[in-house]
Amino acid sequence: MNKDELDGKTQAVKGKVKQAVGHLTDDESLHDEGVVDEVAGETQETIGRARRKVGETIEDIGERLKR
Repeated sequence: MNKDELDGKTQAVKGKVKQAVGHLTDDESLHDEGVVDEVAGETQETIGRARRKVGETIEDIGERLKR
């Protein structure tokens, strides 16, 4: 797991918490802010996962070329 994946997961969880608090307090703007945070976090996590997989693929190709 890389930094983008970890930061994305953290932001997504933070967004879910904001949504729950917004729902409990009837604060629609806090709920909406939570939705935005969750989506942004999921996006960052996906980008991090893709970056990691590309890096792993490049490493695999390098290992194959060494043989």
